[in-house]
Amino acid sequence: MSPILVKTLQLLLSLSILIVLHELGHFIPAKLFKTRVEKFFLFFDVKFALFKKKIGETVYGIGWLPLGGYVKISGMIDESMDKDQMAGPPQPWEFRSKPAWQRLIIMIGGVTVNLILGFLIYMMVLFVWGQEQLKPEDMPNGFAVAKEMKQFGFKDGDKIISVNDKELDNALRFNSYLLVRDVSNVKVEHQDGTQEVLHLPDTIGNYIFHKGLMPAFQLRTDAILDTIIEDSQAEKAGLIKGDKILKVDGKSITYFDEIGNQLIDKPNYQTQLVIERNNKINSISVTTDEDGKLGVYSYANALVTPKERQFGLGEAVWEGFAYGYWTLHDYVVQFKYIFTKKGATEVGGFGTIAKMFPPVWDWQAFWMSTALISIILAFMNILPIPALDGGHVMFLLYEMITGRKPSDKFLEYAQMVGFFLLIALLLFANGNDVYRWLTGD
Repeated sequence: MSPILVKTLQLLLSLSILIVLHELGHFIPAKLFKTRVEKFFLFFDVKFALFKKKIGETVYGIGWLPLGGYVKISGMIDESMDKDQMAGPPQPWEFRSKPAWQRLIIMIGGVTVNLILGFLIYMMVLFVWGQEQLKPEDMPNGFAVAKEMKQFGFKDGDKIISVNDKELDNALRFNSYLLVRDVSNVKVEHQDGTQEVLHLPDTIGNYIFHKGLMPAFQLRTDAILDTIIEDSQAEKAGLIKGDKILKVDGKSITYFDEIGNQLIDKPNYQTQLVIERNNKINSISVTTDEDGKLGVYSYANALVTPKERQFGLGEAVWEGFAYGYWTLHDYVVQFKYIFTKKGATEVGGFGTIAKMFPPVWDWQAFWMSTALISIILAFMNILPIPALDGGHVMFLLYEMITGRKPSDKFLEYAQMVGFFLLIALLLFANGNDVYRWLTGD
């Protein structure tokens, strides 16, 4: 099966689960408070539905447009913009006739379900599959360090011993820690065995983001070529997958990152490589491109062996809760980058979300991605934007605090503005995906 198809199917399944449960978060309290729910739909039924069936007073169905889902609650100004219903006198079964506290519970129900669901999935995954861990002793060759980070005292081959005096369960998460956590000190072990505590500025996250250092630390690999970019200088010179680089301009090479270190800041530079291919030694001349690169990557032989940690039920509950909390924390913190010029260009739509899933069906990876999306949906939906749950909550809180309810006309206009804003954001995000696909970024 095509990797693209596998990713698409996983995305649709994940979104279907999350949307149905989110809408149930609105549906159940609405029913408990004896509020009429006219429709319950997975996906949008613009003009027509793929399936629908009326049970009791509610029409249940599946729409054809997979951009979300909805419940239509009587007497509520929502995306349906049903003005005829709102023109009549309030009825006891309508949303607008219910006390503000009941309306608030109905509105926050979807976000609450998404948030709890994300935490529960993390707990389940840790209990069933455990957690992959990578400690300093599991990575004998340490990290290859971006040149911009060496000014802070980091060196190629460093192992991360602790961050803010705490050991990491997985050293590969160090990059995200720098980006979204308050990292003040890092204890490292250099390649010569000496240890040092490095102190970082509180602006290190912004520095890494704006420099595009993601990741700033990569596992050191052997100098064996794994990928040759099409039409690159390396391909034109005759380098192929599996070539092992022994020397660059006469200097012996052990790790892949040392190739770049030798050629750094040398655009359009002719370098001499000594390579090993099929147990034979050859010399090849290659000219770097305008960025001083050859157009090669090495993903093979990372020389690390992660370990699996298993959890009992109690441990899985506690560790899953902690994992969910920090996932939410990190997403909220990194959300600030969206409001920068660079951050706006990295916003993605459904294509970006689909990339979160593996190219082959892997239930552990599927549930981890689903948990992350669930937490993201919870946060995004509670933002105080009209047309989102958070917009309704904002107006309800205003009513509860001031004792004055916004007029139906004001709510209609706010809903329209929020709807068009969301459409614009949706087009922008998916437009970024299309642009990256066309340009190959």
